[in-house]
Amino acid sequence: MEPRRTDKEVLGKGVQRMAIALIFMFISPVVIHSSFKNQDHSLYIPILILGLLGAVFAIYMAFKGIKTIMEAIFGKKNKPQN
Repeated sequence: MEPRRTDKEVLGKGVQRMAIALIFMFISPVVIHSSFKNQDHSLYIPILILGLLGAVFAIYMAFKGIKTIMEAIFGKKNKPQN
């Protein structure tokens, strides 16, 4: 039996997702902080919502990236047949 090899295309996709998550992990807190600093501005709520959505997106992309990297290294998990 041949040992499993890492799927380089899937690994690249996972690293790309992690890079996107890292970018949003830095941008989202800055946007949230700037919205809290300008609470008297009329766009306070939309900017705050934008920052919170960016933070949620960063968490989502981090989990997807880790899952994709794990699939590239260990292969897809097959569900047992009943």
